[in-house]
Amino acid sequence: MTRLILAMDDTGAGTLRDAGLADIVLPFGFRFVWGPLPSDAELATSVAPRSVQHVQMTDHWLWNVYRKHFGEIGSNESGLIDLCERCETIELWVGPDPNSQLTLIWLLDYLRHYGTIASKLALVQSDVAIGGHLPEQVATWRLPAVRILNDHLEQASAAWRAYRAPTPRDWFNLLSRDLSILPNLRRAVVKLLEELPMRATGLGATEMRMLQLLSEGIVNPIGLFPHHRHQRKVFGYWEAGSLLDGLAHCPAPAVSGLGEGPFPFERYGSRSVHERYARSRVPLTALGEAILKRTEDFSRHNPISRWWGGTN
Repeated sequence: MTRLILAMDDTGAGTLRDAGLADIVLPFGFRFVWGPLPSDAELATSVAPRSVQHVQMTDHWLWNVYRKHFGEIGSNESGLIDLCERCETIELWVGPDPNSQLTLIWLLDYLRHYGTIASKLALVQSDVAIGGHLPEQVATWRLPAVRILNDHLEQASAAWRAYRAPTPRDWFNLLSRDLSILPNLRRAVVKLLEELPMRATGLGATEMRMLQLLSEGIVNPIGLFPHHRHQRKVFGYWEAGSLLDGLAHCPAPAVSGLGEGPFPFERYGSRSVHERYARSRVPLTALGEAILKRTEDFSRHNPISRWWGGTN
């Protein structure tokens, strides 16, 4: 009997694979908390068998998974549906972070149209980041595997439609519903709503947290990123770098002294560029201090252009 685990992020998948908890462990690398959402057609193409439609290597969902991880039932050119049909049990291992929760509701919405596969699904919810623990620790976990029922599928589809809507209203309205069948979804709804620009400051919660950390003396930019123990865990490394860049490289900066930019220069720049960035010291400007005190609004001085779900 082939047991498949679908993890909602790459690091979690690596940990689960090394823990030896299933015959096959595969990740999804989608980032739904940042940038414009892929269309339904683009997502369907991503998880389809590799073909000429996948112009770039990264267009396919298994682009960074080695063939050796598939045993005898597939390859890194396989499609999601074909792989799921070949497996007897399918567990969805999900962490509490907002992007994992978004990936979960997209996946359940997608698989609800494949009844045979949906009937094999079980949900394993972790209250901590799976990839933040050693494989030998995860191997000892005894998390319940909850069978996916139609109520799970309906709740996930409603939430996914709400996040894709052209305004945040439908997402906000989820808070008036009973979301307990997906235990960590409510917390993700709240965290994502907090990332919308606040009326008083024009900034989201992660940007405000960056300013607060700077005021507390953490003036190295790397200390403001999500791996820092005091930072919010909504956005990833590159996304946080772009947020900080937006606070520094604008008509009226809230912070100064950022050595390099714009982000993500590190993907393409030299090691020396990264080192200069890491050595930067980033104090608050007078505007940044006023924003932190809620006496100034960033959006009064600077344009704001960023996607939030289906809202631009």
